[in-house]
Amino acid sequence: MLNIVIFGSPGSGKGTQSDLIKERYRLAHISTGEVLRKEMKNETELGKTAGRYIDKGQLVPDDLICDMLDKILDRLPEDAKGVIFDGFPRTIPQAEALENILRKRGWEVSILLDLQVEEDELVKRLTERGKSSGRTDDNAETIKSRLKVYHMQTAPLAEYYKKNGKHVAITGTGTVENIFHRITEAVDTVNH
Repeated sequence: MLNIVIFGSPGSGKGTQSDLIKERYRLAHISTGEVLRKEMKNETELGKTAGRYIDKGQLVPDDLICDMLDKILDRLPEDAKGVIFDGFPRTIPQAEALENILRKRGWEVSILLDLQVEEDELVKRLTERGKSSGRTDDNAETIKSRLKVYHMQTAPLAEYYKKNGKHVAITGTGTVENIFHRITEAVDTVNH
């Protein structure tokens, strides 16, 4: 199984690149953000609980995310060659939880792709996305809060994966095609 964690601050292009990676390597794509937004739209219990955190620019508690993720992995299509995790893990405890979730299936994380984009560019991208998508969390105040949370809680995750030899930094600026080319060069080194 090829299991990829795509990592980067909000607006770094994780969703765009995940779609391309999913297609090329025939992976299941699990975007915790998309799943949570769907739950919120459908006003499920998980959605209501998650919404209270997301609306403040905070991370949804680990136990909620891990339970959700475990259930999704149980329903993976049989022809999936692996999984791309988009938006999870975001903290070291979540990375450890993911290892446990995967280990019980006999799997492991193959590589972490760290999309790196300057903060000015991130704010510009998120503001533009908010105008076109209608996402309530893409406004100036929430963007600043989300980036602050990212730097405090999520960025240390890069060090965790560096110690495990799974971290690869990817320049997240340029054309979508150029970024994807950088990604495939990295993934092809672990996908035998």
